[in-house]
Amino acid sequence: MRHNKKFNHLSRTSSHRKALLSNMASSLILHKRISTTLPKAKALRVYVEPLLTRAKEDTTQSRRLVFSYLQNKEAVTELFQNISVKIANRPGGYTRILRTGFRLGDNAEMCIIELVDYNENMLKDKTTKKTTRTRRSSSRKKAETEVQAAPATSEVSAPKPVEQAPAENQAPTTEE
Repeated sequence: MRHNKKFNHLSRTSSHRKALLSNMASSLILHKRISTTLPKAKALRVYVEPLLTRAKEDTTQSRRLVFSYLQNKEAVTELFQNISVKIANRPGGYTRILRTGFRLGDNAEMCIIELVDYNENMLKDKTTKKTTRTRRSSSRKKAETEVQAAPATSEVSAPKPVEQAPAENQAPTTEE
């Protein structure tokens, strides 16, 4: 039976696949964004997200466990000092895959995999969209403003001719 054997083997042996994912995870942690093929990025996401979850709790055991996967001291230090602070409140989904097109040589689908909290352009868009609207309240407000706007315009239009008379007197003086 093939239970729990669904992951992508990436046409590599087990040791080669583990080394590839370890190196890619270290590069992702150090550089915050890497470019790779789509199947490798999807396999990397499955590999690195549990490590990022583990990094939220800074204990000796979690550091040892993450180091056993990454085998890179600099990446482990970066993960526990900087990245874990930024992802502390996020419940999951630490990475984002953006497709970039196809590679010229073999037409492989390329993409960029990045850490979500480190893309400044997408974070700016997220903060500007914090408006909540309901359809019912907006239609009521429109009806109320239309009722109030009709008497207000008649009151405001009456004083305007009084103000226009002195303006017309001043206008010929400026033309001369």
